[in-house]
Amino acid sequence: MLASKLPDATKGLGAGAMDVEDGSGGVGGGKKVAGRWPGLVHFFFVLTVVMCALVYAPRFLSPTVPVDFLRPQRPSSSGRAAGGQLQGRGEDGGRGNVGRALVLDNQVNSPCASMGGHGICCDRSDFNTDVCFMAGDVRTDAASLSFLLFPPQPPSGTATANANATVAEKEERVQPYTRKWEKQLMAKIHEVRLRAARPDEADAHRCDVRHHAPALVMTAGGYTGNLFHAFNDGFLPAWLTVQHLRRRVVLAVLEYNPWWAGTFRELVSGLSDHLVIDLLRDNRTHCFPGAIVGTRFHGTLSVEPARTRDNRTLVDFHDFLAGAYKDDKSTPEPEKQQPRRPRLGLYSRKGNRMIENEAAVARLAESVGFNVSILATANGAPLSSEYAAVSACDVLVGVHGADLTKLLFLRPGHAALLQVAPLGVPHVARGCYEKATNMMGIHYEQYDAAANESSLVRKYAADDVVLRDPEAATRERGWDLTAHVYLGGQNVTLDLGRFGDVLRKLHSRALRLPAAGP
Repeated sequence: MLASKLPDATKGLGAGAMDVEDGSGGVGGGKKVAGRWPGLVHFFFVLTVVMCALVYAPRFLSPTVPVDFLRPQRPSSSGRAAGGQLQGRGEDGGRGNVGRALVLDNQVNSPCASMGGHGICCDRSDFNTDVCFMAGDVRTDAASLSFLLFPPQPPSGTATANANATVAEKEERVQPYTRKWEKQLMAKIHEVRLRAARPDEADAHRCDVRHHAPALVMTAGGYTGNLFHAFNDGFLPAWLTVQHLRRRVVLAVLEYNPWWAGTFRELVSGLSDHLVIDLLRDNRTHCFPGAIVGTRFHGTLSVEPARTRDNRTLVDFHDFLAGAYKDDKSTPEPEKQQPRRPRLGLYSRKGNRMIENEAAVARLAESVGFNVSILATANGAPLSSEYAAVSACDVLVGVHGADLTKLLFLRPGHAALLQVAPLGVPHVARGCYEKATNMMGIHYEQYDAAANESSLVRKYAADDVVLRDPEAATRERGWDLTAHVYLGGQNVTLDLGRFGDVLRKLHSRALRLPAAGP
Protein backbone atom coordinates (compact mmCIF):
# COMPACT_ATOMS: atom_id res chain seq x y z
CA MET A 1 0.00 0.00 0.00
CA LEU A 2 2.79 2.39 0.92
CA ALA A 3 4.79 1.58 -2.18
CA SER A 4 1.81 2.38 -4.39
CA LYS A 5 1.87 5.96 -3.14
CA LEU A 6 5.53 6.58 -3.92
CA PRO A 7 4.99 7.93 -7.47
CA ASP A 8 2.80 10.66 -6.03
CA ALA A 9 5.60 11.63 -3.71
CA THR A 10 8.06 12.08 -6.56
CA LYS A 11 5.60 14.40 -8.28
CA GLY A 12 5.33 16.38 -5.09
CA LEU A 13 9.09 17.06 -5.08
CA GLY A 14 8.60 19.66 -7.81
CA ALA A 15 10.77 20.76 -10.70
CA GLY A 16 14.02 20.24 -8.84
CA ALA A 17 13.53 16.47 -8.66
CA MET A 18 12.78 16.31 -12.36
CA ASP A 19 15.96 18.26 -13.10
CA VAL A 20 18.01 15.72 -11.16
CA GLU A 21 16.46 12.80 -13.04
CA ASP A 22 16.90 14.46 -16.41
CA GLY A 23 20.49 15.32 -15.63
CA SER A 24 21.48 11.84 -14.53
CA GLY A 25 19.72 10.35 -17.53
CA GLY A 26 21.54 12.67 -19.91
CA VAL A 27 24.89 11.70 -18.50
CA GLY A 28 24.31 8.00 -19.22
CA GLY A 29 23.46 6.43 -22.56
CA GLY A 30 27.04 5.37 -23.40
CA LYS A 31 28.42 8.85 -24.14
CA LYS A 32 32.09 9.46 -23.25
CA VAL A 33 32.91 12.14 -20.69
CA ALA A 34 36.43 13.56 -20.61
CA GLY A 35 38.59 15.41 -18.10
CA ARG A 36 37.27 16.25 -14.64
CA TRP A 37 33.65 15.54 -15.57
CA PRO A 38 33.65 11.88 -14.43
CA GLY A 39 34.34 13.04 -10.87
CA LEU A 40 31.45 15.47 -10.98
CA VAL A 41 29.19 12.80 -12.43
CA HIS A 42 30.01 10.44 -9.57
CA PHE A 43 29.48 13.24 -7.05
CA PHE A 44 26.00 14.01 -8.38
CA PHE A 45 25.16 10.31 -8.60
CA VAL A 46 26.00 9.82 -4.90
CA LEU A 47 24.10 13.00 -3.99
CA THR A 48 21.01 11.72 -5.84
CA VAL A 49 21.13 8.38 -3.99
CA VAL A 50 21.41 10.16 -0.63
CA MET A 51 18.51 12.48 -1.42
CA CYS A 52 16.30 9.57 -2.49
CA ALA A 53 17.07 7.79 0.75
CA LEU A 54 16.14 10.85 2.79
CA VAL A 55 12.90 11.32 0.87
CA TYR A 56 11.61 7.76 0.92
CA ALA A 57 12.98 6.33 4.16
CA PRO A 58 10.28 7.88 6.40
CA ARG A 59 7.58 6.17 4.39
CA PHE A 60 8.99 2.72 5.09
CA LEU A 61 10.11 3.33 8.66
CA SER A 62 6.92 4.96 9.93
CA PRO A 63 3.65 3.79 8.33
CA THR A 64 1.62 6.48 10.14
CA VAL A 65 3.45 9.33 8.47
CA PRO A 66 1.19 10.85 5.80
CA VAL A 67 2.37 10.92 2.21
CA ASP A 68 2.39 14.72 2.32
CA PHE A 69 4.97 14.82 5.10
CA LEU A 70 7.80 15.91 2.81
CA ARG A 71 5.69 17.57 0.14
CA PRO A 72 6.81 21.20 -0.27
CA GLN A 73 4.23 23.86 0.55
CA ARG A 74 3.10 26.00 -2.35
CA PRO A 75 2.66 29.74 -2.00
CA SER A 76 -0.63 30.60 -0.32
CA SER A 77 -1.95 32.33 -3.43
CA SER A 78 -1.46 29.30 -5.68
CA GLY A 79 -4.57 27.42 -6.76
CA ARG A 80 -7.05 29.59 -4.88
CA ALA A 81 -10.21 31.35 -5.81
CA ALA A 82 -11.99 34.06 -3.83
CA GLY A 83 -12.63 33.07 -0.24
CA GLY A 84 -9.74 30.59 -0.16
CA GLN A 85 -11.44 27.88 -2.21
CA LEU A 86 -8.99 25.48 -3.80
CA GLN A 87 -9.19 24.88 -7.54
CA GLY A 88 -8.55 21.57 -9.32
CA ARG A 89 -8.23 18.11 -7.86
CA GLY A 90 -4.99 16.74 -9.26
CA GLU A 91 -3.74 13.19 -9.18
CA ASP A 92 -3.31 13.05 -5.43
CA GLY A 93 -7.05 13.40 -4.79
CA GLY A 94 -6.75 16.71 -3.04
CA ARG A 95 -3.76 15.95 -0.79
CA GLY A 96 -2.15 19.16 -1.95
CA ASN A 97 -4.51 20.95 0.47
CA VAL A 98 -2.02 20.45 3.29
CA GLY A 99 -1.02 23.77 4.80
CA ARG A 100 -3.74 25.73 3.02
CA ALA A 101 -7.13 26.87 4.26
CA LEU A 102 -9.90 24.39 3.52
CA VAL A 103 -13.21 26.14 2.84
CA LEU A 104 -15.91 23.96 4.36
CA ASP A 105 -18.89 26.32 4.37
CA ASN A 106 -19.97 27.61 0.97
CA GLN A 107 -23.00 29.48 2.33
CA VAL A 108 -23.06 33.27 2.01
CA ASN A 109 -23.51 35.21 5.29
CA SER A 110 -23.15 32.08 7.39
CA PRO A 111 -21.54 32.53 10.80
CA CYS A 112 -19.22 29.67 9.81
CA ALA A 113 -18.23 30.94 6.36
CA SER A 114 -15.05 32.60 7.64
CA MET A 115 -13.99 30.10 10.29
CA GLY A 116 -10.27 29.55 10.52
CA GLY A 117 -8.15 26.46 10.17
CA HIS A 118 -8.96 25.13 13.63
CA GLY A 119 -12.27 25.17 15.43
CA ILE A 120 -15.90 24.10 15.68
CA CYS A 121 -18.72 26.27 14.34
CA CYS A 122 -22.45 25.56 14.10
CA ASP A 123 -25.14 27.36 12.14
CA ARG A 124 -28.54 26.69 13.73
CA SER A 125 -30.32 29.67 12.19
CA ASP A 126 -32.29 27.70 9.58
CA PHE A 127 -35.80 26.46 10.32
CA ASN A 128 -35.16 23.14 8.57
CA THR A 129 -31.63 22.12 9.40
CA ASP A 130 -28.59 22.52 11.66
CA VAL A 131 -25.12 22.32 10.13
CA CYS A 132 -21.84 22.16 12.04
CA PHE A 133 -18.29 22.46 10.77
CA MET A 134 -14.99 21.26 12.22
CA ALA A 135 -11.62 22.38 10.86
CA GLY A 136 -8.35 20.82 11.94
CA ASP A 137 -7.30 17.40 13.20
CA VAL A 138 -10.68 15.62 13.33
CA ARG A 139 -10.98 12.01 14.50
CA THR A 140 -13.95 9.71 14.98
CA ASP A 141 -14.90 7.94 18.18
CA ALA A 142 -17.24 5.13 17.18
CA ALA A 143 -18.23 4.20 20.74
CA SER A 144 -19.85 7.59 21.41
CA LEU A 145 -20.71 8.48 17.80
CA SER A 146 -18.46 11.51 18.16
CA PHE A 147 -16.10 13.59 16.06
CA LEU A 148 -13.19 14.88 18.14
CA LEU A 149 -11.15 17.95 17.26
CA PHE A 150 -7.57 17.75 18.50
CA PRO A 151 -5.49 20.89 19.04
CA PRO A 152 -2.78 21.68 16.50
CA GLN A 153 0.70 20.49 17.32
CA PRO A 154 2.69 23.31 18.97
CA PRO A 155 5.74 24.56 17.05
CA SER A 156 9.07 23.06 18.00
CA GLY A 157 10.27 24.52 21.29
CA THR A 158 6.85 25.87 22.32
CA ALA A 159 5.57 24.74 25.68
CA THR A 160 2.78 22.20 25.37
CA ALA A 161 0.88 23.87 28.20
CA ASN A 162 0.56 27.08 26.21
CA ALA A 163 -0.88 25.19 23.24
CA ASN A 164 -3.30 23.32 25.45
CA ALA A 165 -4.61 26.54 26.94
CA THR A 166 -5.92 27.65 23.55
CA VAL A 167 -8.25 24.63 23.26
CA ALA A 168 -11.72 25.59 24.43
CA GLU A 169 -13.91 23.01 26.11
CA LYS A 170 -16.78 22.78 23.64
CA GLU A 171 -19.36 20.20 22.60
CA GLU A 172 -22.10 20.41 19.98
CA ARG A 173 -24.80 17.88 19.13
CA VAL A 174 -26.33 17.61 15.67
CA GLN A 175 -28.99 15.45 14.03
CA PRO A 176 -27.99 15.55 10.36
CA TYR A 177 -31.40 15.70 8.68
CA THR A 178 -33.28 18.55 7.03
CA ARG A 179 -36.63 18.37 8.86
CA LYS A 180 -35.66 19.46 12.38
CA TRP A 181 -39.12 20.95 12.89
CA GLU A 182 -40.72 17.49 12.62
CA LYS A 183 -40.10 16.32 16.17
CA GLN A 184 -41.59 12.83 15.87
CA LEU A 185 -39.36 12.02 12.90
CA MET A 186 -36.25 13.65 14.33
CA ALA A 187 -36.55 11.46 17.41
CA LYS A 188 -35.45 8.59 15.13
CA ILE A 189 -32.42 10.43 13.66
CA HIS A 190 -29.10 9.64 15.33
CA GLU A 191 -27.41 12.46 17.19
CA VAL A 192 -23.74 13.10 16.42
CA ARG A 193 -21.48 14.73 18.98
CA LEU A 194 -18.73 17.19 18.12
CA ARG A 195 -16.26 18.21 20.79
CA ALA A 196 -12.82 19.64 21.33
CA ALA A 197 -10.47 16.95 22.58
CA ARG A 198 -7.61 17.25 25.03
CA PRO A 199 -4.09 16.48 23.76
CA ASP A 200 -3.78 13.63 26.27
CA GLU A 201 -6.64 11.83 24.48
CA ALA A 202 -4.61 11.46 21.30
CA ASP A 203 -3.05 8.11 22.25
CA ALA A 204 -6.50 6.58 22.75
CA HIS A 205 -7.59 7.84 19.33
CA ARG A 206 -4.73 6.95 17.01
CA CYS A 207 -5.70 6.99 13.35
CA ASP A 208 -6.62 3.64 11.83
CA VAL A 209 -7.55 5.32 8.55
CA ARG A 210 -6.22 8.72 7.53
CA HIS A 211 -8.26 10.64 4.95
CA HIS A 212 -6.98 13.62 2.99
CA ALA A 213 -10.46 15.02 2.40
CA PRO A 214 -13.05 16.28 4.91
CA ALA A 215 -16.04 14.22 5.98
CA LEU A 216 -19.70 14.96 5.25
CA VAL A 217 -21.98 13.33 7.81
CA MET A 218 -25.45 12.65 6.41
CA THR A 219 -28.14 10.03 6.98
CA ALA A 220 -29.83 7.48 4.76
CA GLY A 221 -32.67 7.36 7.28
CA GLY A 222 -35.70 9.59 7.75
CA TYR A 223 -38.04 9.54 4.76
CA THR A 224 -35.28 8.54 2.34
CA GLY A 225 -37.22 5.47 1.15
CA ASN A 226 -39.55 7.87 -0.68
CA LEU A 227 -38.07 9.26 -3.90
CA PHE A 228 -39.26 12.82 -3.28
CA HIS A 229 -37.67 12.87 0.16
CA ALA A 230 -34.53 11.09 -1.04
CA PHE A 231 -33.89 14.06 -3.33
CA ASN A 232 -35.51 16.90 -1.37
CA ASP A 233 -34.26 15.93 2.11
CA GLY A 234 -31.10 14.08 1.13
CA PHE A 235 -29.18 14.41 -2.10
CA LEU A 236 -30.05 17.96 -3.11
CA PRO A 237 -29.05 19.32 0.34
CA ALA A 238 -25.89 17.17 0.29
CA TRP A 239 -24.97 18.54 -3.14
CA LEU A 240 -25.65 22.10 -1.93
CA THR A 241 -23.32 21.52 1.01
CA VAL A 242 -20.30 19.97 -0.70
CA GLN A 243 -20.46 20.63 -4.46
CA HIS A 244 -17.78 23.33 -4.08
CA LEU A 245 -15.36 20.63 -2.84
CA ARG A 246 -15.56 18.89 -6.24
CA ARG A 247 -15.85 15.35 -4.89
CA ARG A 248 -12.95 15.88 -2.46
CA VAL A 249 -15.14 14.77 0.43
CA VAL A 250 -15.75 11.49 2.26
CA LEU A 251 -19.39 10.55 2.89
CA ALA A 252 -19.88 9.27 6.45
CA VAL A 253 -23.41 7.88 6.40
CA LEU A 254 -25.78 7.04 9.23
CA GLU A 255 -28.36 4.30 8.64
CA TYR A 256 -26.31 3.06 5.68
CA ASN A 257 -28.08 0.16 3.96
CA PRO A 258 -27.76 -1.87 0.73
CA TRP A 259 -30.95 -0.46 -0.82
CA TRP A 260 -29.74 3.12 -0.43
CA ALA A 261 -26.26 2.26 -1.67
CA GLY A 262 -27.56 0.40 -4.71
CA THR A 263 -30.39 2.74 -5.66
CA PHE A 264 -28.33 5.92 -5.48
CA ARG A 265 -24.87 4.63 -6.32
CA GLU A 266 -24.42 7.08 -9.23
CA LEU A 267 -25.27 10.03 -6.99
CA VAL A 268 -22.96 8.83 -4.24
CA SER A 269 -20.13 8.54 -6.78
CA GLY A 270 -21.01 11.96 -8.17
CA LEU A 271 -20.67 13.56 -4.74
CA SER A 272 -17.46 11.84 -3.64
CA ASP A 273 -14.36 10.21 -5.09
CA HIS A 274 -13.95 8.15 -1.92
CA LEU A 275 -15.44 5.03 -0.36
CA VAL A 276 -18.47 5.59 1.87
CA ILE A 277 -18.04 5.11 5.62
CA ASP A 278 -20.84 3.18 7.37
CA LEU A 279 -20.70 5.33 10.46
CA LEU A 280 -22.74 3.06 12.75
CA ARG A 281 -20.85 -0.16 11.95
CA ASP A 282 -17.28 0.97 11.31
CA ASN A 283 -15.42 0.87 14.64
CA ARG A 284 -12.12 2.17 13.30
CA THR A 285 -10.78 5.62 14.08
CA HIS A 286 -11.01 7.73 10.94
CA CYS A 287 -9.01 10.95 10.75
CA PHE A 288 -9.88 13.94 8.58
CA PRO A 289 -8.65 17.50 7.94
CA GLY A 290 -12.20 18.69 8.67
CA ALA A 291 -15.82 17.61 8.89
CA ILE A 292 -19.29 18.86 8.00
CA VAL A 293 -22.15 17.42 10.04
CA GLY A 294 -25.58 18.07 8.51
CA THR A 295 -26.60 19.58 5.18
CA ARG A 296 -27.90 22.90 3.86
CA PHE A 297 -31.52 23.37 2.78
CA HIS A 298 -32.85 26.14 0.52
CA GLY A 299 -36.50 25.10 0.31
CA THR A 300 -38.52 22.39 -1.40
CA LEU A 301 -36.48 21.17 -4.39
CA SER A 302 -34.81 24.58 -4.41
CA VAL A 303 -31.42 26.17 -4.89
CA GLU A 304 -31.07 29.89 -4.11
CA PRO A 305 -28.06 31.23 -6.08
CA ALA A 306 -27.61 34.25 -3.81
CA ARG A 307 -27.02 31.92 -0.84
CA THR A 308 -23.94 30.19 -2.31
CA ARG A 309 -20.55 31.77 -2.94
CA ASP A 310 -20.43 30.36 -6.46
CA ASN A 311 -24.06 31.29 -7.35
CA ARG A 312 -25.23 27.74 -8.01
CA THR A 313 -28.71 27.12 -9.41
CA LEU A 314 -31.12 24.21 -9.69
CA VAL A 315 -29.97 23.86 -13.30
CA ASP A 316 -26.50 23.10 -11.90
CA PHE A 317 -28.05 20.32 -9.83
CA HIS A 318 -29.78 19.03 -12.97
CA ASP A 319 -26.37 19.02 -14.68
CA PHE A 320 -24.99 17.05 -11.73
CA LEU A 321 -27.76 14.47 -12.23
CA ALA A 322 -27.13 14.40 -15.98
CA GLY A 323 -23.44 13.73 -15.38
CA ALA A 324 -24.31 10.91 -12.99
CA TYR A 325 -26.97 9.21 -15.10
CA LYS A 326 -26.16 9.84 -18.74
CA ASP A 327 -24.84 6.87 -20.67
CA ASP A 328 -21.30 7.48 -21.89
CA LYS A 329 -22.13 5.75 -25.16
CA SER A 330 -23.14 8.09 -27.92
CA THR A 331 -26.89 8.11 -28.50
CA PRO A 332 -27.99 8.43 -32.11
CA GLU A 333 -30.28 11.33 -32.92
CA PRO A 334 -33.91 10.25 -33.36
CA GLU A 335 -35.25 10.35 -36.86
CA LYS A 336 -37.04 13.59 -37.59
CA GLN A 337 -40.71 13.27 -38.40
CA GLN A 338 -42.78 15.66 -40.49
CA PRO A 339 -44.65 17.12 -38.81
CA ARG A 340 -42.79 16.53 -35.57
CA ARG A 341 -44.70 14.75 -32.81
CA PRO A 342 -43.52 15.91 -29.38
CA ARG A 343 -43.06 13.21 -26.76
CA LEU A 344 -45.34 13.05 -23.71
CA GLY A 345 -44.51 10.87 -20.71
CA LEU A 346 -47.56 9.80 -18.69
CA TYR A 347 -46.83 8.43 -15.24
CA SER A 348 -48.99 5.45 -14.32
CA ARG A 349 -49.53 5.22 -10.57
CA LYS A 350 -51.02 2.22 -8.77
CA GLY A 351 -52.85 2.08 -5.45
CA ASN A 352 -54.27 5.54 -4.83
CA ARG A 353 -54.23 8.79 -6.76
CA MET A 354 -54.56 6.76 -9.95
CA ILE A 355 -55.94 8.12 -13.21
CA GLU A 356 -58.81 5.68 -13.56
CA ASN A 357 -59.33 6.48 -17.26
CA GLU A 358 -55.61 6.39 -18.02
CA ALA A 359 -55.97 4.53 -21.32
CA ALA A 360 -58.47 7.12 -22.59
CA VAL A 361 -56.13 9.94 -21.53
CA ALA A 362 -53.26 8.32 -23.43
CA ARG A 363 -55.41 7.99 -26.57
CA LEU A 364 -56.45 11.63 -26.19
CA ALA A 365 -52.82 12.75 -26.04
CA GLU A 366 -52.04 10.71 -29.16
CA SER A 367 -54.96 12.32 -31.00
CA VAL A 368 -53.71 15.78 -30.03
CA GLY A 369 -50.37 15.01 -31.70
CA PHE A 370 -48.09 13.56 -29.01
CA ASN A 371 -46.10 10.36 -29.06
CA VAL A 372 -47.07 8.91 -25.67
CA SER A 373 -44.87 6.83 -23.36
CA ILE A 374 -46.50 5.22 -20.32
CA LEU A 375 -44.01 5.46 -17.44
CA ALA A 376 -44.66 3.13 -14.52
CA THR A 377 -43.92 4.31 -10.99
CA ALA A 378 -42.04 2.14 -8.50
CA ASN A 379 -41.08 -0.28 -11.24
CA GLY A 380 -37.68 -1.15 -9.81
CA ALA A 381 -35.83 0.19 -12.85
CA PRO A 382 -32.44 1.84 -12.19
CA LEU A 383 -32.59 5.59 -12.02
CA SER A 384 -30.23 5.84 -14.99
CA SER A 385 -32.90 4.31 -17.23
CA GLU A 386 -35.54 6.55 -15.66
CA TYR A 387 -33.36 9.53 -16.44
CA ALA A 388 -33.09 8.46 -20.08
CA ALA A 389 -36.87 8.07 -20.41
CA VAL A 390 -37.84 11.33 -18.71
CA SER A 391 -35.13 13.53 -20.21
CA ALA A 392 -36.40 12.62 -23.70
CA CYS A 393 -39.88 13.99 -22.91
CA ASP A 394 -41.21 17.35 -24.05
CA VAL A 395 -44.08 17.09 -21.56
CA LEU A 396 -44.26 15.06 -18.34
CA VAL A 397 -47.74 14.32 -16.94
CA GLY A 398 -48.73 12.76 -13.65
CA VAL A 399 -50.96 12.94 -10.61
CA HIS A 400 -49.42 14.56 -7.55
CA GLY A 401 -47.18 11.95 -5.96
CA ALA A 402 -46.59 9.94 -9.15
CA ASP A 403 -42.78 10.26 -9.33
CA LEU A 404 -42.99 13.91 -10.38
CA THR A 405 -39.76 14.53 -8.49
CA LYS A 406 -38.18 13.27 -11.70
CA LEU A 407 -38.99 16.66 -13.22
CA LEU A 408 -35.36 17.23 -12.21
CA PHE A 409 -34.48 14.97 -15.16
CA LEU A 410 -36.32 17.17 -17.69
CA ARG A 411 -34.46 19.38 -20.11
CA PRO A 412 -34.05 22.87 -18.54
CA GLY A 413 -35.49 25.75 -20.54
CA HIS A 414 -37.44 23.40 -22.77
CA ALA A 415 -39.82 20.87 -21.24
CA ALA A 416 -43.18 21.26 -19.51
CA LEU A 417 -44.63 19.61 -16.42
CA LEU A 418 -48.38 18.99 -16.20
CA GLN A 419 -49.35 18.06 -12.64
CA VAL A 420 -52.82 16.72 -11.93
CA ALA A 421 -53.90 17.86 -8.47
CA PRO A 422 -56.62 15.69 -6.92
CA LEU A 423 -59.50 17.32 -5.07
CA GLY A 424 -58.38 19.08 -1.89
CA VAL A 425 -54.63 19.27 -2.62
CA PRO A 426 -54.04 22.02 -5.24
CA HIS A 427 -51.99 24.12 -2.80
CA VAL A 428 -49.94 21.13 -1.64
CA ALA A 429 -49.28 20.05 -5.24
CA ARG A 430 -48.27 23.51 -6.41
CA GLY A 431 -46.03 24.03 -3.39
CA CYS A 432 -44.04 20.87 -4.11
CA TYR A 433 -43.13 21.44 -7.75
CA GLU A 434 -44.00 24.85 -9.18
CA LYS A 435 -40.99 26.66 -7.74
CA ALA A 436 -38.60 23.96 -8.92
CA THR A 437 -39.88 24.12 -12.49
CA ASN A 438 -39.53 27.91 -12.51
CA MET A 439 -35.93 27.59 -11.32
CA MET A 440 -35.19 25.21 -14.18
CA GLY A 441 -36.96 27.26 -16.85
CA ILE A 442 -39.54 24.49 -17.27
CA HIS A 443 -43.14 25.43 -18.06
CA TYR A 444 -45.48 24.51 -15.21
CA GLU A 445 -49.13 23.63 -15.74
CA GLN A 446 -51.51 22.39 -13.06
CA TYR A 447 -54.82 20.66 -13.66
CA ASP A 448 -57.03 20.86 -10.56
CA ALA A 449 -59.52 18.00 -10.49
CA ALA A 450 -63.10 18.99 -9.75
CA ALA A 451 -65.36 17.14 -7.33
CA ASN A 452 -67.08 15.20 -10.14
CA GLU A 453 -63.65 13.91 -11.27
CA SER A 454 -62.81 12.52 -7.83
CA SER A 455 -63.55 9.00 -6.62
CA LEU A 456 -64.63 10.61 -3.35
CA VAL A 457 -68.06 11.16 -4.95
CA ARG A 458 -68.58 7.44 -4.34
CA LYS A 459 -67.90 7.85 -0.61
CA TYR A 460 -69.48 11.18 0.37
CA ALA A 461 -72.82 12.85 -0.24
CA ALA A 462 -72.84 15.66 -2.78
CA ASP A 463 -73.46 18.28 -0.10
CA ASP A 464 -70.73 16.99 2.24
CA VAL A 465 -68.12 19.63 3.03
CA VAL A 466 -65.38 17.22 1.89
CA LEU A 467 -66.68 17.54 -1.69
CA ARG A 468 -68.40 20.92 -1.54
CA ASP A 469 -65.62 22.97 0.13
CA PRO A 470 -62.31 21.13 0.60
CA GLU A 471 -60.58 24.24 1.98
CA ALA A 472 -63.17 24.61 4.73
CA ALA A 473 -62.96 20.90 5.51
CA THR A 474 -59.18 21.11 5.79
CA ARG A 475 -59.34 24.15 8.06
CA GLU A 476 -61.74 22.28 10.31
CA ARG A 477 -60.02 18.88 10.45
CA GLY A 478 -56.41 19.78 9.66
CA TRP A 479 -53.63 17.84 7.98
CA ASP A 480 -55.05 14.48 9.05
CA LEU A 481 -57.95 14.94 6.62
CA THR A 482 -55.59 15.93 3.81
CA ALA A 483 -53.28 12.98 4.42
CA HIS A 484 -55.90 10.25 4.83
CA VAL A 485 -58.74 11.42 2.57
CA TYR A 486 -57.48 13.77 -0.13
CA LEU A 487 -54.03 12.18 -0.55
CA GLY A 488 -54.51 8.64 0.67
CA GLY A 489 -58.12 7.95 -0.23
CA GLN A 490 -58.96 9.10 -3.75
CA ASN A 491 -58.38 8.49 -7.44
CA VAL A 492 -59.34 10.71 -10.38
CA THR A 493 -61.26 10.25 -13.62
CA LEU A 494 -60.26 13.17 -15.82
CA ASP A 495 -62.76 15.18 -17.84
CA LEU A 496 -61.39 14.51 -21.35
CA GLY A 497 -62.82 17.71 -22.78
CA ARG A 498 -61.29 19.99 -20.18
CA PHE A 499 -58.04 18.00 -20.02
CA GLY A 500 -57.79 17.98 -23.82
CA ASP A 501 -57.72 21.78 -23.86
CA VAL A 502 -54.64 21.73 -21.62
CA LEU A 503 -52.93 19.09 -23.77
CA ARG A 504 -53.50 21.09 -26.95
CA LYS A 505 -51.97 24.16 -25.33
CA LEU A 506 -48.87 22.20 -24.32
CA HIS A 507 -48.63 20.57 -27.75
CA SER A 508 -48.59 23.97 -29.48
CA ARG A 509 -45.88 25.15 -27.10
CA ALA A 510 -43.76 22.06 -27.71
CA LEU A 511 -43.89 22.55 -31.48
CA ARG A 512 -42.38 26.01 -31.09
CA LEU A 513 -39.33 24.59 -29.32
CA PRO A 514 -36.51 22.25 -30.43
CA ALA A 515 -37.08 18.57 -29.77
CA ALA A 516 -36.07 17.24 -26.38
CA GLY A 517 -33.44 14.57 -26.16
CA PRO A 518 -29.76 13.97 -25.45
